[in-house]
Amino acid sequence: MENDKLYPKLSEEAEKEADLYLQEFKKKMAKIISETLSEVYISPLGYIESDAWINFRNELLDGLKDYKNAKIHEHHNFVKIRKQIFEENREEIIKDLNQDLLGEIKSLKKTIEIMNEYNRH
Repeated sequence: MENDKLYPKLSEEAEKEADLYLQEFKKKMAKIISETLSEVYISPLGYIESDAWINFRNELLDGLKDYKNAKIHEHHNFVKIRKQIFEENREEIIKDLNQDLLGEIKSLKKTIEIMNEYNRH
């Protein structure tokens, strides 16, 4: 009975008229919303997949970089991963490690030169 006071029963003709007004109102609101959002909204859909993938990748790499995580997770997984990567990429890994060491040596030499120059003055 309470709802009858809030929402009185309309005649069939009045119901149709109210429905037409409501449909027209919905169309106008949809247009306003669409125009408003198009001015301020950038669709994130193109970024969701890549962002989620980057977050997953970073978390995975963080886990693999730290061998202390082997104590938390299954140690044999780290052994399998390390062994598989090394077996399939042995030459490239050794070459890259050598290049990494050469780069580190070059950087340390530059630091020593800078420190020597600083100490001379």
